[in-house]
Amino acid sequence: MKPLEVSNRMRVLFLFISCCIFSLELQSQSQTITLSEAIKVAQKESPDYQAAVNRYQSGYWAYRRYKAGFLPGLRLDATLPNYSERVQRILNDQGQDIFVNQNQAVTDLNLSLRQNVPFTGGVFSVQSRLDRVDIFGDNNSTRYNIVPFSLNYFQNSLFYNPFRWDKKIEPLLYEESKRDFVEKMEDISLRTCRRYFGLLRAQIQLKIAETNLANQDTLYKIAQNRFKIGKIAENELLQLELSLLNAKNSKTNSEINLKQTSQNLARFLRLETEDIELSIPEKLQDFDVSTQKALEEAQNNRKAVIEFRRRRLQAEKEVARVKGTNRLQINLNANFGISQNGEEFDQLFGNYLRQQSVSLRLGVPIFDWGVSKAERKVAEADLELTNTNIEQDQEAFEQEIYLHTLNWSNQRTFLATAQKAREVAAKRYDISKARFILGKITITDLNLAQQEKDIAAVDYLESLEKFWVDYYTLRRLTLYDFIEKDKIQAEDLIFD
Repeated sequence: MKPLEVSNRMRVLFLFISCCIFSLELQSQSQTITLSEAIKVAQKESPDYQAAVNRYQSGYWAYRRYKAGFLPGLRLDATLPNYSERVQRILNDQGQDIFVNQNQAVTDLNLSLRQNVPFTGGVFSVQSRLDRVDIFGDNNSTRYNIVPFSLNYFQNSLFYNPFRWDKKIEPLLYEESKRDFVEKMEDISLRTCRRYFGLLRAQIQLKIAETNLANQDTLYKIAQNRFKIGKIAENELLQLELSLLNAKNSKTNSEINLKQTSQNLARFLRLETEDIELSIPEKLQDFDVSTQKALEEAQNNRKAVIEFRRRRLQAEKEVARVKGTNRLQINLNANFGISQNGEEFDQLFGNYLRQQSVSLRLGVPIFDWGVSKAERKVAEADLELTNTNIEQDQEAFEQEIYLHTLNWSNQRTFLATAQKAREVAAKRYDISKARFILGKITITDLNLAQQEKDIAAVDYLESLEKFWVDYYTLRRLTLYDFIEKDKIQAEDLIFD
């Protein structure tokens, strides 16, 4: 083999190995994500999103079913065939029960067109039917019967029209499902925000623990040298050693907490890696939220407002049903059509026989021990209870928005104070550390400064988390984006 060929092959092998190593390095790299990116991922990939879409689709198709119920429906029913051979008891012309042997096959086709009548609450239908009966045995025979068309109208009650109530309630249910989807999306934003800050807090606490461990290790080594020359007592050295051990334990606990919180966020977002790097969210631009504006948007956008109306209508519907059916029951059934029968199929088309019927049935409870009255009173009491519950729920609805709006106005002040406290505590610790190295303060003073620094850092992060949680809670309560000044709506829904 020529030296040039060997050199080329070695170069190719080196490039291949380099590509493999580079690919492995990319796979091992952590994934960096911001709060807004995490929310966008959660609103497309999280299990909560899939559940919200399923609920939305259920409401969508329920409304489609309701709308389709007022369109004509064509249906074909057939028996092909129904064969039986048995002994059956029948009543003869003399009024006696006798047993006869039946050996026959029945075939029928029925084509029906059905239409609900929303103005009256009845059902109108047109039918066309063909029957054939084949008798087997000693007297074989075949007979046909045809009904070219038959018009029928049926109404269960003249005093209660369920279609009229459904026309009011079903659109509200559909509107509820749409608003519920938007609310579920904002719920996902809240859950993502809490998980995000849970991991962010764990990452920062780990960094604090690592920094404290490094500082304690340095201070302990300095203290050992100072102890050897007699500048500090053994008690102070032991206290520094104890602080070093506690710092190691704190770092271990922080690593465990980081693992748990990273798993929670990665599984919620369905990420391929649990090694996630988070950035501290930037501050929002200043905007004011008035209580009147928040209440106005909530009443225009929230599902609860539609739910209040729907619950009241459903209770009123039940009262109307009870009053329309338990005092005087009247149902109407009318039919008109033509028919013909014969032993030959060709005989069916001509000289039709008319068939018609009208039935008006009445039902009046004369004495029922107060059952009808009790049913009416129960329905009326349920209506009053529903109205009372709705009033209480509406008051709680408005109070929640009112209190949260007032609380939101103070969050920026709390956040600014916590940020300033963190900066002051960090500066004080740096000064205390320098003075301890110079031997001007005790280890107790240094530990106190460190504790205050750590507490201030955690308090700032918790204040920042509360700020963002309150922001997304405000969006959830009003379904309104106060930064963009626009209503929050569900988009990009695709139904198969």
